[in-house]
Amino acid sequence: MDVSLLYEINGLARQAPSWLDRAVSVLGEYGILSALVLLVLWCWRGARRQEEPAAVESFAALVWAPLAAGAALLLNVPLREFVARPRPAAQHGGVEVLDAGAGTGHSAFSFVSDHTTLAMALGVGLFIAHRKLGLIGIGLALVEGFTRVYTGLHYPTDVIGGLALGTAVVLLLAPLAMALLTPVVRAVARSPRLGVLVRDRGRVVARPVDLAATPPAARGHESDLAA
Repeated sequence: MDVSLLYEINGLARQAPSWLDRAVSVLGEYGILSALVLLVLWCWRGARRQEEPAAVESFAALVWAPLAAGAALLLNVPLREFVARPRPAAQHGGVEVLDAGAGTGHSAFSFVSDHTTLAMALGVGLFIAHRKLGLIGIGLALVEGFTRVYTGLHYPTDVIGGLALGTAVVLLLAPLAMALLTPVVRAVARSPRLGVLVRDRGRVVARPVDLAATPPAARGHESDLAA
């Protein structure tokens, strides 16, 4: 089934015009990850307008998102070496590879997909801070996985593994990460010089961006992660 899906999805590249293949390749390599970074920055922009408790919680979650993505990528280094699964084109004929530069060194191994892992970790990390933007981020991660199979660089199971790895690292380590990051972010928020990174004191809105629709004090200090 894995190989069959690979041929079906990658086969679309043979039928599509060359400009579309190039667009999907660029989108999967750089475009979606750039969009996820912009989503995180947009969420940070809105989080700064909240009251201090909610702003601190949102900012801590936004800091955790890229940290979790980096941790997931580091975890994938020994995982890929252990599994040592060759790229699809190295095992199966007729695979259309749209990115000829992938295939040397560490990138010669296929399981799991780094790009999908990174995208999903950012999407789930963003979901902790803001549900709606997080859902968009998770949707982009799914599209990222599709592009990796479309370009012939990964099997579908490589993508599924990346989605699972990114999600697991973010959620399993989130309680510890938030417990460590929240006091640090709270101290930064109260700093005369650095506080502007966490909270825009001149443009505070009455309602939080998303974390729980009400400040933590009004909801019994229950975090969005716990929900």
